[in-house]
Amino acid sequence: MSEPVTNTALAVLLTGASLASVIAGVDGDALLCAAAGATLFTISAKELPGWRRALYLIISLVVGYVGASEMVRLTPIKSTGAAAFLLSLLVVTVSLGLIERARTFDFAGLFKGGKQ
Repeated sequence: MSEPVTNTALAVLLTGASLASVIAGVDGDALLCAAAGATLFTISAKELPGWRRALYLIISLVVGYVGASEMVRLTPIKSTGAAAFLLSLLVVTVSLGLIERARTFDFAGLFKGGKQ
């Protein structure tokens, strides 16, 4: 069973995304697909506490929507909706993986280089 905080955040997010998509200048496809990707990620992250899932939901939505047009420009993907969905689905997982690698990375080894 999911936490009430997550359910409330999800309802607010989807309602806001639906309403914002009718405003001029808002890419409705990207916004709704970013919300879908963020929701799918949040639902699948059952091991995380509710407050963290709600925070990741917001981060995924924002990054998915904002980065969609850049992803369309840089990749063969031509739909902002598909780009937003993929970005919002993957951004938190990839970011957390990079943070973990940075924690264990040997920065001192970069400066020692070939010196004996």
